[in-house]
Amino acid sequence: MKLSEEIELDSPPIFDLGNRVRVRKLIRNDGTFPGKEIGFHLAKKGDIGYIVGIGTYLQRAYIYSVHFLETNYVVGCLGKELELAEERQPLIQQTDNR
Repeated sequence: MKLSEEIELDSPPIFDLGNRVRVRKLIRNDGTFPGKEIGFHLAKKGDIGYIVGIGTYLQRAYIYSVHFLETNYVVGCLGKELELAEERQPLIQQTDNR
């Protein structure tokens, strides 16, 4: 996984929980997906999934947990590997707890 020099964490995440997203490129197992061989195809370009979690990687980038309903896989993806599939309200409404 090649990260850009930009530190994404300086900005808010580009996707929200519940967003419907489309994969922009083939996602292979890099060894972090248990039970599948390294190189196994986890998601194909154009596959649709939903953001179910947002984490960070190396204090630089957001990692989006995407649930692909057809395969029932939850795969960690970088923002550059995803695009918003359509504009619609998130499945899970976020509240501002300030």
